[in-house]
Amino acid sequence: MSGGVPSRSSRVRTLIRGPRPESVPVLVGRACALVGLLDVAAGVFPRFRHSRMHTLAEVLPGAFGPFAAALSLSAGVLLLLLAHGLKRGKRRAWRAAVALLPAGAVAQFTYRHSVVGVLLSLLLLVPLLVHRDQFTALPDPRSRWRALANFVLMGAGSLLLGLVIVNAHPRRLVGDPSLADRITHVLYGLFGFEGPVEYQGNTSWTVAFSLGALGWITAVTTVYLAFRPEHPAARLTEEDEARLRALLEKHGGRDSLGHFALRRDKAVVFSPSGKAAVTYRVVSGVMLASGDPIGDVEAWPGAIERFMDEAKAHSWTPAVMGCSETGGEVWTRETGLDALELGDEAVVDVADFSLAGRAMRNVRQMVKRIERAGYETRVRRVRDLGGAELERIRRAAEDWRGTDTERGFSMALGRVGDPADGDCLIATAHKADAEPGPYGDLKAILHFVPWGTDGVSLDLMRRDRSADPGMNELLIVAALQAAPKFGIARVSLNFAMFRSALARGEKIGAGPVLRAWRGLLVFLSRWFQIESLYKFNAKFQPRWEPRFVVYRASGDLPRIGFAAMQAEGFVNLALPLPRFLRRRSPAARACAHQVAERVVERDVRAA
Repeated sequence: MSGGVPSRSSRVRTLIRGPRPESVPVLVGRACALVGLLDVAAGVFPRFRHSRMHTLAEVLPGAFGPFAAALSLSAGVLLLLLAHGLKRGKRRAWRAAVALLPAGAVAQFTYRHSVVGVLLSLLLLVPLLVHRDQFTALPDPRSRWRALANFVLMGAGSLLLGLVIVNAHPRRLVGDPSLADRITHVLYGLFGFEGPVEYQGNTSWTVAFSLGALGWITAVTTVYLAFRPEHPAARLTEEDEARLRALLEKHGGRDSLGHFALRRDKAVVFSPSGKAAVTYRVVSGVMLASGDPIGDVEAWPGAIERFMDEAKAHSWTPAVMGCSETGGEVWTRETGLDALELGDEAVVDVADFSLAGRAMRNVRQMVKRIERAGYETRVRRVRDLGGAELERIRRAAEDWRGTDTERGFSMALGRVGDPADGDCLIATAHKADAEPGPYGDLKAILHFVPWGTDGVSLDLMRRDRSADPGMNELLIVAALQAAPKFGIARVSLNFAMFRSALARGEKIGAGPVLRAWRGLLVFLSRWFQIESLYKFNAKFQPRWEPRFVVYRASGDLPRIGFAAMQAEGFVNLALPLPRFLRRRSPAARACAHQVAERVVERDVRAA
């Protein structure tokens, strides 16, 4: 297998594919949504379908007619909820749809006597049964947050649909109830009570049964999601982490993002030989890997095949964020996926770095100004820090984060000071004559993870908001100047998205399309730091290494982008607790305890 750099044409080629194997589930899912809408309409609107037999519904015994309307409405709402799972070939969604379609058909005939509605439900049942072998996908990872999200969304949807039901019988209304009365009637009806709105004839029973059905669906689905067995999110086991560290020890110098595979909120698949691995996290149905596979290049295809098999088994959308050119070539060749250039990684060669020269004038002046203000820097390995100082650095890094959620996925380790990460590098800035704060004289932190034996990759940058501007520049220069004594020859800085577009778009002669694209990126930089990261990295005169996103189809890119933003922490769909109510996780407490034990053991041996 070739490990060389692919040609430009291979990186931008468009692959010609036949029909996608999941086309039947997609079509069935869409048809299920259509039938669900028809069932909802049949249960809500009294004249959705005119029938000569409709008058019989008024003389059916007891509440059989209103019950059929509620059944039609319930089946329709549940089919709408199942449509997405059917599109992804989920087995549980298939089972539920097979049970609901006959129920919907019975309701259509009993309440509306709609032969067309019955035929549509039964016709959809045929491809479900014929192609049942294509609905084998396993469940997704899930948590209790789904129950809360379901309650909020279903509650809001039930309230809106309930208002439609209440207003769908204007000729049967008694009087002219106000909007407040109608909303009150819906809320009462969702809980099974009679509200202030009155109707003539059996319509009041039909409305009551329909509202009760909506409330029942909301309650049952929420309880089911809250108490069903969890499929926990990805977590690296101790055994998997040990195997990954062994692979990184042999092959970690190949990819600057390799050490980030040790994030403990990722899962991993290994090649059959165990010589390569791919780490990933599942976010919103996207199986998201980052960087190149870990391990021997010759074993990469085996790990990639396992990755794709896992994606197929769960009907996840496969994607890779931030792989190198070599990694992108292997991924596209082995899987038939496509690759798109995403941005560039800034890499500084220590031997070529110098503050001298006109190009480094701004950085040189800033560093000297900060040093004259009384700041000093220290660059050390994590293993060389004492337990008390390491704990202080860890707490400062958390408090200076600036956001409620930890950002980063593809280029973030997600922890500082773990005993297993002794080779990580920490650069700190101190100011002795400053007013003492909760962290003493500590003013800024940079954390680097190993990149093989002769490199490091920037993990996080944190600073005290009261410190002078330029802390990050000061610490990067300090780390580059101290790198030779640690045997470090290369330093990877931040990843700059769409760097080439920003660079070319500001040059003389750039075309209108390129200028418009750059203008959009500059506008988006107000929220995502696209331009600022590029300009910050460019200060240090790095060489730029392109990084790619690997994807299956162009239509998947918006979904992949949204999943990547969730993974990186830019979009948070959960409801976090206020900071003052949070406690450190058991993993963080265990890490701190292990650090303290290690320091005590070291002091005992020294004594």
